[in-house]
Amino acid sequence: MDIRRVQPEDFDRIWPIFREIAREGETYAYPVDINRDQACHLWMDVPRQTYVFEHDGEVLGTYYIKSNQQGPGAHVCNCGYMVSSSARGRGVASAMCAHSLQVARELGYKAMQFNFVASSNEGAINLWKKLGFAVVGRLPKAFDHPAMGYIDALIMYKWLEAL
Repeated sequence: MDIRRVQPEDFDRIWPIFREIAREGETYAYPVDINRDQACHLWMDVPRQTYVFEHDGEVLGTYYIKSNQQGPGAHVCNCGYMVSSSARGRGVASAMCAHSLQVARELGYKAMQFNFVASSNEGAINLWKKLGFAVVGRLPKAFDHPAMGYIDALIMYKWLEAL
């Protein structure tokens, strides 16, 4: 297993994962009909860095890291993680989050914030809590889930330095 910086040609292997997750509409606030070029821009061009999780030459997951805000808020980063449906439950998200925490520190970030975690995404919420993130905010009915309707979105936060 290997987590490495993304190369431009990797998006061909990321796109099926991205497309599946966006079409499900259950965890990300991306249009369900997002096209490949839009997705590539969001996942590859906008972030500060993007990574892939590979095993035996297959991309099982991917994540990005970027500054959450500019100026006085630039010390807080934001990450997004996607795992192939065939690899869920195998520790891919946990490994990517641990990796991203290390990368965040190396890049000089002081904290990590997840801005918009669907409250129905219990697996992610439990994992983030296990890795030291706290729920610091709740946005009532902010996420329009395809099966559950309007549900809350959570803001999760972790300070990366010892207090």
